[in-house]
Amino acid sequence: MGKRAALLCGAAVVLAGSVTAAPAATATAQAGPLAWKKCGTTKYPTLQCASLDVPLDHADPHGRRITLALSRVPHTAKKYQGPLLVNPGGPGGSGLTLAGFVAAALPKEVAAQYDVIGFDPRGVGRSKPALNCDPGYFAPVRPDSVPRTLQIERANLQRAKAFARACGEKYADVLPYINTLSAVRDMDRIRAALGARRISYFGYSYGTYLGTVYAKLFPERVRRAALDSVVDPTGVWYDANLAQDVAFDDRHRAFLAWTARHDRTYGLGADPARVEAKWYAMRAALGNAPAGGKVGASELEDTFLPGGYFNGYWPYLAEAFAAYANSRDAGPLIKAYEKFGASDASDENSYSIYTSVQCRDAAWSRDWHRWRADNWSVYAKAPFMTWNNAWYNAPCAFWPKTSLPSVSIANGKVAPVLLFQSTGDAATPYQGAVTVHRQLARSSLVVERGGGNHGITLGGNPCLDRHLAAYLADGTVPRGAGAVDAVCEARPDPKPLSSKVASTSTRGAELHQLIGFRH
Repeated sequence: MGKRAALLCGAAVVLAGSVTAAPAATATAQAGPLAWKKCGTTKYPTLQCASLDVPLDHADPHGRRITLALSRVPHTAKKYQGPLLVNPGGPGGSGLTLAGFVAAALPKEVAAQYDVIGFDPRGVGRSKPALNCDPGYFAPVRPDSVPRTLQIERANLQRAKAFARACGEKYADVLPYINTLSAVRDMDRIRAALGARRISYFGYSYGTYLGTVYAKLFPERVRRAALDSVVDPTGVWYDANLAQDVAFDDRHRAFLAWTARHDRTYGLGADPARVEAKWYAMRAALGNAPAGGKVGASELEDTFLPGGYFNGYWPYLAEAFAAYANSRDAGPLIKAYEKFGASDASDENSYSIYTSVQCRDAAWSRDWHRWRADNWSVYAKAPFMTWNNAWYNAPCAFWPKTSLPSVSIANGKVAPVLLFQSTGDAATPYQGAVTVHRQLARSSLVVERGGGNHGITLGGNPCLDRHLAAYLADGTVPRGAGAVDAVCEARPDPKPLSSKVASTSTRGAELHQLIGFRH
């Protein structure tokens, strides 16, 4: 669910109404030792990299091979707890750098006990082949996302159909195998290549779905699993995106209310309704005359969407908003687009995998009349991102490959799983965590009350981080009497920038750069 939210499967496949565990051949598959080489950066100097060949089709283990890119921060403590695989979400997020971040952000005595393993899932980043279906797909200026005229709707439909067609023509032999189940089986190949009987796992956003599906397929191979910002597995993926639209609208209004509270700084009014009216007036103006030939109505939505993921961006977005609304100064807005909104254009690989996985993972309506009716209905109460998100996912209505059967993640066999969720998360709304908590029999749910960020552990909330550290250290999970096992209070909303040169180089900002948006 990512810059787009985008928004997968317990690890059992539902075929003809039955749930089946992984076949023995897959569960016992082995691989040779990995050849780790130094690939550290200034920020993460201990990172190492390796590659692993896996079957394109796990049902044909001796057929065509593809390559996964892996990273590692090796353990340094005498007490060794095995590998900890990490994933930033997506689908389509690269996890190589995340290994360095997680190893650095965890308490040193905890991180030192694990080999922290990052990986680029099949088709992503440095894995080969890396997909890029339609270069330039998000180049500005795109048609207005809100299809108020038949001409605008046709233009957006033409783009979505062309993208789906391009994927099908360019990657016809690969697309059937770009899906969550294949990625989960890749994870077990990684486990085998590491020589580990069991793995621990830590995933954000879509990475929570990846983790629950792995746990379903291979429950005996999960030592510990921490899942942050939890995908609702009962809504993949069409219904999940509609639910996101309402949640993102709420989060956008929270940003507008915050801007109104700081009227002395931004001068947009102290009444949130008035500030909201000015934001939509800005959108209308940019729809008629895009700023700098870059920021039209759709690009404006792209720019402000990250604020729905992380409130640390609010001061920067408010300054750009105020400059344009108060004096028609488009410079800060263009800079904000380049910083926050243009990642769709720059990360075409991520979007190609996003669509390839989501469109293949579960059934999508092929009836555009239904899409039109559903999205206009949601738009009436949640106008901020509804149509933008619809067009982001619209290639799935025309995808060249049929959908796989749905997957149930219900699991009474896996070891206790620790879930983290903020109450106001827009990308993965709160109910998803409640659903997964019920379906994972021995799980525990830690809630950040009053928070709205997406991806909340290792982002600066000490209470959340203590629960994560205790769990990874010795398996400790909180146990409460009700539906929630522990509550942490959210950190305060940010303050306006005190300086024009202030930066977002906090740990929370770094985390959100790694897990991305619509992921």
